[in-house]
Amino acid sequence: MAGRDIICQAVAGMGKTAVFILAILHQLENNPKPCSALILCNVRELAYQIKKEFDRFTKYLPEIRTQVFYGGVSYQENLKIIKGIKPPHIIIGTPGRIQALVLKKDVSLDNL
Repeated sequence: MAGRDIICQAVAGMGKTAVFILAILHQLENNPKPCSALILCNVRELAYQIKKEFDRFTKYLPEIRTQVFYGGVSYQENLKIIKGIKPPHIIIGTPGRIQALVLKKDVSLDNL
């Protein structure tokens, strides 16, 4: 990919999510670093739905780890995942929780 932004507009069910998931997976290095991709969603339901789609597309890529972060879940639970042995390569979340994680320096955006 050329590293350019993509804007997709279409009716529901046409594959917009698949387009950006496949573009992200195509651009990941062979051995990606933690937080190599960040997807922001305006609501937690959408973040969770996108996480499920990433799981579907990475079924045969077990080395790629994704995780979803949003408010309403214990911040400590999020820290366990981020600071764990296998932190996620792809982070999906809502702006408030992601901002909190970045401002407290629990997530680094250096690898994006």
